[in-house]
Amino acid sequence: MAETQVYQASKKHYPILDGLRGVAAVMVVCFHIFETFADGNRFKQVINHGYLAVDFFFLLSGFVVAYAYDDRWGKMTQWDFYKRRLVRLQPMVIMGTIIGAALFYLQACDAFAPIALTPVWKMLLVMLVGFTLIPILPSMDIRGWAEMHPLDGPCWSLFFEYVANILYALFVRKFSKTALSILVFLSACFLVQYLIMGPQGDVIGGWSVDPTQLHIGFARMLYPFFAGLLLCRMGKLIHVRGAFWLCSFMLAIIFILPRAGDEQHLWMNGIYESVCIIVLFPLIVAIGAGGEIKGKRSAAICKFLGDISYPLYITHYPLIYTYVAWISNNKVPVNNGLPIGGLLLVVALTIAYACLKLYDEPVREWLRKKLWAKQA
Repeated sequence: MAETQVYQASKKHYPILDGLRGVAAVMVVCFHIFETFADGNRFKQVINHGYLAVDFFFLLSGFVVAYAYDDRWGKMTQWDFYKRRLVRLQPMVIMGTIIGAALFYLQACDAFAPIALTPVWKMLLVMLVGFTLIPILPSMDIRGWAEMHPLDGPCWSLFFEYVANILYALFVRKFSKTALSILVFLSACFLVQYLIMGPQGDVIGGWSVDPTQLHIGFARMLYPFFAGLLLCRMGKLIHVRGAFWLCSFMLAIIFILPRAGDEQHLWMNGIYESVCIIVLFPLIVAIGAGGEIKGKRSAAICKFLGDISYPLYITHYPLIYTYVAWISNNKVPVNNGLPIGGLLLVVALTIAYACLKLYDEPVREWLRKKLWAKQA
């Protein structure tokens, strides 16, 4: 979108990174659809590592934030930075929460037992708090999963995204490459320690306000976000032909490969996910940022995927809640449920695109003009 002069015209985009963000968002939706039939068993997944898309998002975000803002601090205050990030992210947080509220009472089932006992006033209160992205405590849970954002679960990752942005604006933007490298190394150790020595052998979690889940959330956010910053500052990009298709294939393989090890060898999957997050994801971003789009069709695909990626990610989960309730209440087998899951994906894409064009882009443009009108 065009921006005002004060907001500064956008720099050159990395269209392949936009496209990869969309690929990861679609994979998240597919992961959640198949997850419905796993009965909460992390060893029965089909898209076994689809949740790693969130860690990939954090890495992309760190790279993009460094690229967009590192050289602007001489002409930009911290509040300017926060306003820009709020304008970019907050409108869709509100929309995702509204959709979650609208569908909430259609999701009553055994898996979400508290819904039937939740009064409307309490649901609306949780919705209003959700608009701010302030996490709610487990005592205010209205679904039964102890989520910090029970109307729209994925908002947990936006909470950590905001924490990462605040840490960047307050401190990390001033770090030298050496200091940033030390932070990234320590964050990698923090992540590996949890993955290999922790109780799960994976990074699933981060969405509740309790010590264990906050531990997971910070472990998932710190390394990839600040590794993305470091990768951008180093400028070591990789130039290969067909970068978008190669990187998309790599992401798909990473997400789909079977879980390593079993209940007695959790550390094996911990090693796999450590390698994916610490080595392969930065490699994919370096290839994507160093690649070029050849051909109008590839450019159009990357643009479409990039445009809908965030709206898709932040609005699809209320549909998943509803899908879970339908499966649970009707005891739907996999063969009958998956076609409806395919329809859910189409509906999720349609809602995301409609939200983008009819709400997100107009609201962001209005906010930009409003917030920077006086300076302009």
